[in-house]
Amino acid sequence: MPAEFLHSYILDGDGGRRVLDANGVAEWTPEAGLLWVHIDLNNESARNWLEEDSGLPATVVDSLLAAETRPRAHVGQSGSLVVLRGVNMNPGDDPEDMVAVRVWLEANRIISARRRRLLSVQDVREELDEGVGPSTAGGFLIALISRLADRIGDFVNTIEDHISDAEDRAETGDDPSMRKTLSGLRRQIAAVRRFLAPQRDALDRLYRQPGKLLSDTESNDLREEADRMTRYLEDIDLARERLVVMQEEFLAVQAQEQNSRMYVLSVVAAVFLPLTFVTGLLGMNVGGLPGLESPNGFLASIVVMVVAGAALLTFFRWKRWL
Repeated sequence: MPAEFLHSYILDGDGGRRVLDANGVAEWTPEAGLLWVHIDLNNESARNWLEEDSGLPATVVDSLLAAETRPRAHVGQSGSLVVLRGVNMNPGDDPEDMVAVRVWLEANRIISARRRRLLSVQDVREELDEGVGPSTAGGFLIALISRLADRIGDFVNTIEDHISDAEDRAETGDDPSMRKTLSGLRRQIAAVRRFLAPQRDALDRLYRQPGKLLSDTESNDLREEADRMTRYLEDIDLARERLVVMQEEFLAVQAQEQNSRMYVLSVVAAVFLPLTFVTGLLGMNVGGLPGLESPNGFLASIVVMVVAGAALLTFFRWKRWL
C-alpha cells in the first residue's frame, strides 16, 4: 500500500473491492469505478497528497486537516463533507475519548481521513474484504454511520449496566467508593454527549438535505440511523438524570448520617456538661469546699453527678430529643 494511503480501493459495485497502488490512484478516473482512499493525517505524505494531488477545494482540505473537529455535515454542489465521532475502542484508551473521522463524498470518490484509528472504518474494510460491503458512496456513508452507532450503543448499554450495578450497591449499604464511581460515570457521559448531540444534528441535516448523494433507500436508512442516534442521546440523558438522583440521594444519606453522629455527640456533651461543672468546682484548690473533711464527700459528689445526669436525660426524653 502506498505510504500516503492506509487504504486505496476501487469498489466493484457488488460488495467487494480492488486494491490500487499510488499510480492507480493518480490515474483514476470516474469511469473506473468508485474510489475509496483512506489516509492518516499524521502522515506528512498523506497531508501533501491531500493538499496537492487530491483536487479538492481548499476549504474542504482545510476541514479535513483541522486539528480539532466536531460532528457536522455540509452538502455542496460537488460533494458532501461529513465529520463524525466514534467511541474510542482502541486498547488502553478511554471509550469516552471519541475519535473523529472526516469523510468527503462524491458520486464516484470517497476520501476519508483520521488522526487515530477508528474500528468502525476497519469494519467497513473487512466487509469489503468479505464481499458484503457497500457499493455506492451513499451506501459507504450509511455503513460507516451504522458501525459508529453500533459501538455508541454498546457504550450506552455498558453505562446503563454500571449505573444499575451502582444502584444495587447503594441499596446494600455504605460503599466508600460510591462517590468516585458516580463522578466517573458522569464524566464519561458528559464527554460522549458533547459529541453525540451535534452528531445527531449533523445526521438530521444530512437526511433533510441529502443532495444527489443518497438514493431513496439510502435516505430512509440514514433516517433510521439518525433516529437511532436520537434514541442513544435520550438514553444518555436518562442515564445522566439517574446519576444525578443517585448522587443527591447518596449525599443526603451521608448528610443524615453525619447529622446523626453530631446529634449523639451533642447529647453526650450536654449530659457531661453539668458533670464537668461539678468536678471542676470540687477540684479547685481552695479551702472551704464542702465535704473536704467528710469521709462521705466523694460519695456525695458521685450522687450529685448521677442525679444531674439522670435529670438531664429525663428532660431530653420529655422533650423527645432522645
